[in-house]
Amino acid sequence: MSFQASPAFLVVMGVAGCGKSSLGSALAQAEGLPLIEGDDHHSPASREKMRQGIALTDADREGWLATLGQLLQGQPQGVVLTCSALKRAYRDRLRNACPGLRFVFLEIDRANAGQRVAARAGSHFFSSALVDSQFATLESPVGEAGVLRLDALLDLPTLQQQASAWLATKETA
Repeated sequence: MSFQASPAFLVVMGVAGCGKSSLGSALAQAEGLPLIEGDDHHSPASREKMRQGIALTDADREGWLATLGQLLQGQPQGVVLTCSALKRAYRDRLRNACPGLRFVFLEIDRANAGQRVAARAGSHFFSSALVDSQFATLESPVGEAGVLRLDALLDLPTLQQQASAWLATKETA
């Protein structure tokens, strides 16, 4: 009798500059899962707001979260999604779309997040002026079921190994 692993559904989350895209890509490759880059699904209007340093509102994120939920549902074999998921309500919305969804929270301090966002200024639409608003919006997921907190300042191979080991446990917390 062979063991059939259940599919993994995972969101790599945190504020801008925490390393969501890097870890999401590494995890998707390590786990043999497709990657959905959440930033690719923002509306043109939302992208322009962020480029101008204007924080998104819940209303701005409404359609984006709906799209991400549909994308999760379209991957029955499992998927890794990168998404800030800053508020509990956003995470719950994604959980409702994809029961069993788990989150890797990349925790970082303001100073390091600001440095990382500033360093990618020429290659990413997100304005470094928005880092403070990300921290103001963040409702820490620590303590929620199905969440693994990792130190975003660890090197990428270590982060990937820790997240993959957690996924293998099938634990929800």
